[in-house]
Amino acid sequence: MIEVQKRKKQERAVLVGLEKEGTSKWDLRDSLDELRELVNSAGAEVVETVTQRLDKPTAPYYIGKGKAQIIKDSFQTQQVTSVIFDNELSPAQGRNLEHLFKRKVLDRTQLILDIFAQRARSREGRLQIELAQLQYLLPRLTRMWTHLSRQSGGIGTRGPGETQLEVDRRRVQERIARLERELEGVRKVRAVQREGRRRHQWPVAAVVGYTNAGKSTLLNLLTGAHVLAEDKLFATLDPTTRSFTLPNKQRMLLTDTVGFLRKLPHTLIESFKATLEEVSEADLLIHVIDLSHPRVDEHVEAVNAVLKELDAHGKQTLHVFNKVDALENTDIVEAYRNRFPRSVAISARTGEGVATLVRGLEDLLDAWRMRSRFHVPASEQALIAEVHRVGHVLDVQYEGEVAVITAHIPPQLEPRLAPFAEKQDA
Repeated sequence: MIEVQKRKKQERAVLVGLEKEGTSKWDLRDSLDELRELVNSAGAEVVETVTQRLDKPTAPYYIGKGKAQIIKDSFQTQQVTSVIFDNELSPAQGRNLEHLFKRKVLDRTQLILDIFAQRARSREGRLQIELAQLQYLLPRLTRMWTHLSRQSGGIGTRGPGETQLEVDRRRVQERIARLERELEGVRKVRAVQREGRRRHQWPVAAVVGYTNAGKSTLLNLLTGAHVLAEDKLFATLDPTTRSFTLPNKQRMLLTDTVGFLRKLPHTLIESFKATLEEVSEADLLIHVIDLSHPRVDEHVEAVNAVLKELDAHGKQTLHVFNKVDALENTDIVEAYRNRFPRSVAISARTGEGVATLVRGLEDLLDAWRMRSRFHVPASEQALIAEVHRVGHVLDVQYEGEVAVITAHIPPQLEPRLAPFAEKQDA
């Protein structure tokens, strides 16, 4: 009886995707498959997936009006409660679709924000989610004012409606400003914590990867942490940092981060800057990749795209191909390891390959620990910025027009810095 009641309460969703010019049918299918996973993670059931081929989205409904009417006609037989679009809708499109469907209309961004809101546990996480939701809501406030249509409409209702709308908009803007101030405080606290860690001279490795690649499981395996690890998208949001001592007695810090995703909303990246700074400020990256996933290449590209947006690309990276225990064809392991020379293959769930992973971390640290001193002309601002971004700067002194930099640098930066390296006494 209880199970029946739960089933009745579960939301039933129709997914809608558009095959636009320049988008292949396979890309659309993959994107909709991922949208289905997101809907399942949000706790809803997908009852139908609808696609349409158009050169570009239509201004009123995103899809054609005829297709929208067909979707509406299917509601009664399938008991649909919501319609979810694979791409972001404009405020006008969302308003028109809700008026037509008389159902909840969401786009991909709103769905991701809803999942994040469910997963956020810490005060910081809740602040970041509320900020992202308000930033998304602000240009869409007119959708909230459907009660005006119940009045006489037209003459006599415009003034009060506009006035109230402006009041609400101002309140939202004030709340956004307050949240940004609070999160700025969080960022300062994190900066102090990072500075404290740096004083110990322990390298920090950020564990990054596509959502549900197994980052939290790996952190738990290596450090004995008890981070929530579930077979769900975005199971964990709040970053966790734990110390880890390698067999050669080298100590390092591992930081678990929020999973990445294709089409990750820009507002979300902006709101989560306080958390994602852990990635950009890390000395090393451990990129966990679900090798059993059919879209593994797209996942790697999506993570690399977010790393570029965070200005964290180019750091020394160990690629960890996870979930090898779920592979039917093990030949794929060698193929990917050949493509990514600095890589290991493991199963974080069973522990297979962990000894190889630890050796890989030792090698990564040995390369990272190369400490050098450079005399770089102050005019080489781009190179100096690159050293700060991908290296670990220990000290900077300016002698006239020359920056004397002491730093650990990754091997790929050595050729560019070689002309400025301090000569060693014979």
